[in-house]
Amino acid sequence: MPLKNDKPFPKRPRLKHFEYAGYYAYFITILTKERNLYLKKSDVVEPIIAIMKDTAEKERVSVDAFCFMPDHVHLLLRGSDEDADVKKFMKLFKQKSGYWFKQRFQKNLWHLSYYDHVLRKDEDIRETAMYVLNNPVRKGIVSDYKEYSFNGSFTFDITCL
Repeated sequence: MPLKNDKPFPKRPRLKHFEYAGYYAYFITILTKERNLYLKKSDVVEPIIAIMKDTAEKERVSVDAFCFMPDHVHLLLRGSDEDADVKKFMKLFKQKSGYWFKQRFQKNLWHLSYYDHVLRKDEDIRETAMYVLNNPVRKGIVSDYKEYSFNGSFTFDITCL
């Protein structure tokens, strides 16, 4: 789903009557505040990846794929057990990484909301992971997703996908 530069995601509630808990898989997109190009240097992205990894481990969320583009992030997440809470993970990840960024750069990192899509049973995890990883290829930044510095997985060997 292409992002429109002039219209960030509105603040919207998550799906009604859905707990965002358990073994479900999610495709998430988070925009930077006002689509600023904050996520293009390793001294910014690498600490945020570390925060994401730590938060995912604590909240029992698997990060099957991630891709940090200059003004947004794509994530493929899965609950690792029945108590995994993706809404809580997202809140803590955005809060912790936003706090780190604010302390370092005196600016807000994230747009208020984020886009989420709960994968249906017939949607393939590996196919969605490839969609996430290939974002810089579709944008013409690299010719192979393996050449991009700011994508990866905490669960898959992405060189074998």
